[in-house]
Amino acid sequence: MKISTLKFFFLCSLFIIHCTLLNALTLDETLNTLQSISPNKTIQFRWDPLFRSGTFIFGDHSGSFSVSSKEGETGYLLINNQELFTVPQPFNRVGALVFPEQFVTSLKNIFTRLNDNDASRFQVAAIIIDAGHGGRDSGAVGNISINGRITPVYEKDIVLKVALALRDRLVQTYPNKQVLMTRDTDIYRTLDFRAEMANAVTVKDNEAVIFISIHANWGANPNARGYEVWHITSGHRRTLLDPSRHNYSSDINAILNAMLEEEFATESILLADAILQGFREVFGNTLPSRGRKANDWFVVRNSRMPAVLVELGFVTNRQDTLLMTSEDGLQKLTSSVYNGIVNFIGIFER
Repeated sequence: MKISTLKFFFLCSLFIIHCTLLNALTLDETLNTLQSISPNKTIQFRWDPLFRSGTFIFGDHSGSFSVSSKEGETGYLLINNQELFTVPQPFNRVGALVFPEQFVTSLKNIFTRLNDNDASRFQVAAIIIDAGHGGRDSGAVGNISINGRITPVYEKDIVLKVALALRDRLVQTYPNKQVLMTRDTDIYRTLDFRAEMANAVTVKDNEAVIFISIHANWGANPNARGYEVWHITSGHRRTLLDPSRHNYSSDINAILNAMLEEEFATESILLADAILQGFREVFGNTLPSRGRKANDWFVVRNSRMPAVLVELGFVTNRQDTLLMTSEDGLQKLTSSVYNGIVNFIGIFER
């Protein structure tokens, strides 16, 4: 059977197009390919139609690219805004965005390498949020007058609201980290319970836990106001290593314990500074900073991890109390602590 020259070229064109299609993946196919790297990390795709550029987000990593106006062109793939790779550019075919197989393979290999590095690097695996007091222990008590009516203000209520809002934001930001609370209702918890709960959290050898205890202050001077963050004193010594897990001599064990104590103390100071910076970013000069301070508070000294105690403000000061009892004020206080934790984790994990 003979076929015309025109029909022959038409069939050849279909064959070439078919072969080309085999070497390009749809967006869904690309997302599925990248998701296969790690089911525990979310793959997202963001598209900017104005600049005709897109970004794949894999956990904490990103791969950005521009779309070519025609098939077969090469361009740059920007990883984490730091590394550049030359790859075949994605392009539009019949109104749909497609990704050359080599582009997808390169991106998958890069994300796989970064994922392997993540698995071996130190990271914060758990965040313990301790809402101070609770139940029969009201904590500091103040009063506020609104429209001539005196209303008592309890520390336990303020800190629980901030702790709950903080937990919700951290869970959304870090879906792969444990975000735990020593209490999430108006219930009494002993100091021993809080410290033991934090110490019982199980993590891998290359993972860390941080402990943030949230409180509100009380002062005999009604003019005293502002926030402050406390950490353990440099001279305090805790037993941080479990001798039953190691075969070291008592001398070596003491040295390692001292080194770990210094590490936790330093990280506690960094965490305190990060939270103080979070307050400054949110409040500027509108809320006084009382700075970073050291004291061997029970939950801080008995938590075997970097730990801080945050004082949001004074229930005995009218301005602070108005701030801590308003929805806007509670949101700002939550954002201050949240920003500090996020900044610390970013520094720690890098």
